[in-house]
Amino acid sequence: MINANMRRALLVAAMAVALGTSASRAYASGFQLVEQNGSGLGNAYSGQAAAAEDASTVFFNPAGMTRLPGVQVVAALNFVRPTTDFDDGGTTPATLQPTLGGTGGDAGSLGLVPNGYVSFETMPGRLWTGIGVNVPFGLVTEWDSDWMGRFHAIKSEVRSININPSAAWKATPWLSVGAGANYQWFDAELTNSVNYSAAAFAVGGAPALAALAAAGCGGLAPPGGCEGVAKVSGDTWSWGWNVGAMVELQKTQTRIGLTYRSTMKHYIKGDVSFGNRPTLLAAGLPDGPVKTTIELPDTASVAVSQKIIAPLELLADFTWTGWSSIKDLSIYRESGTPLTSTPLEFDDSWRIGLGANYQATEMLKLRLGVAYDTTPVQDEFRTPRLPDEDRTWLAGGVQWAFSKQAAIDVGFAYLFVDDTSSDLPNLDPDPPAGFTAAPRGHLVGTYSASPWVASVQARYSF
Repeated sequence: MINANMRRALLVAAMAVALGTSASRAYASGFQLVEQNGSGLGNAYSGQAAAAEDASTVFFNPAGMTRLPGVQVVAALNFVRPTTDFDDGGTTPATLQPTLGGTGGDAGSLGLVPNGYVSFETMPGRLWTGIGVNVPFGLVTEWDSDWMGRFHAIKSEVRSININPSAAWKATPWLSVGAGANYQWFDAELTNSVNYSAAAFAVGGAPALAALAAAGCGGLAPPGGCEGVAKVSGDTWSWGWNVGAMVELQKTQTRIGLTYRSTMKHYIKGDVSFGNRPTLLAAGLPDGPVKTTIELPDTASVAVSQKIIAPLELLADFTWTGWSSIKDLSIYRESGTPLTSTPLEFDDSWRIGLGANYQATEMLKLRLGVAYDTTPVQDEFRTPRLPDEDRTWLAGGVQWAFSKQAAIDVGFAYLFVDDTSSDLPNLDPDPPAGFTAAPRGHLVGTYSASPWVASVQARYSF
């Protein structure tokens, strides 16, 4: 029979699952989110694979559950506000499009990254089980619909939900191991303007352009100016796994954490629709089902926690992410006919962090952290869907443990992001086999960003 503590834990876990279904809107290196708890933000998420301070270790290193007695529940909410702007440096309009447009406004928006975790000491001193619900990937950029880069991108939104049951085993007094399964939902929505004038000219030359003008497309006379917005959306579920180990050296008060999360291949199915599509192009650009495949990256991390003096703990980590699994974004009709392709050519990235915790009083803990996070995006392939660049984190936080069972964490981080260049050509010079490059305009300029992150986390132990 389930006891009262277990019922309370399961109730909070169910609330965490419901929280995890919220949409995420965040700015991160690539589109992977490190904001997987609230307690780690004050350390700029440094050393999380060794920290194992609360049940969020289910995500960062499942082996860390062996440090948590009884039942523990954690729920956190991160608030992320990126600002992303574009400064024109000589952009030229798309072929047969006389209107250039503005610089797009602020493509960022305030978003939420929720997560929740539960850990259970299932076999006292030996076996722990747990579950996490989180949002490991997320991104939203949305430019003005009439901006100069609209043929490259207008809106790009990626959402995910990850359900992560895990187990940990204390193999010896100094060694713990853990593993988990991941069942993940991945959803994407992409929009951009379509150059109907160029498409019509490719089909029927000048007479086709005249026919567009006669039909009133865009209200503009030849030689061009007809366009509309295409929307591609789709989702899928897929499986992955993660493993971890933790070594605890009692004499030196040192913990070393090692963790790995697998790649996850998503076979996405959805639909495409074309707004303001001329009748002339209805047969060549029909609405209908589409598909694509994306292999999300694997990650590996090594982390250290070191007590210097009784109240002071230092944290450090190095984390590698295998972003080179993503070479392009190619979308196909359900029949296999190519629709559109965007070259990405991501590089692997890495992140290094250093943090400190100071136990000022029995109830009050202070946190500081700094981290450097590299981007997977190469300059020549940077698109307005992901105008990403290297960034430096500066963070701080406070934990208030108002009882032996309960604690609240708050944290804040500001990210210093390097300005990035854009030099996207009008036509892709080397499209994948079967794809036809579309004229999108030569997008030349500079992106700038200044994101911040704030978090709040509640922890309760039974």
